[in-house]
Amino acid sequence: MLRLQTLSTSGETVLVLEGRLAGPWVDELARCWARLRDERHATPVRVDLDGVTFISATGKALLVRLHDDGALLTARACMTSATIDEITARRPV
Repeated sequence: MLRLQTLSTSGETVLVLEGRLAGPWVDELARCWARLRDERHATPVRVDLDGVTFISATGKALLVRLHDDGALLTARACMTSATIDEITARRPV
């Protein structure tokens, strides 16, 4: 199960994720991201992964796509921070 919550301020939009980023929830996040990207193209979107307890391989691939689309990925927990470090440190081929 994954809970998605969108919080908006004048300076940014925050997409808060809580739970497991796996299975059908990966597709749900992709749909939510597409809607946010289209609606808020001028406002930065931060994806808060603090509440994420598991990220599948397809979930990680989606986070790569979100990062490439301009999302700022944030987290404090060790696992999610390490995943973000892998995503942001990769080099284009």
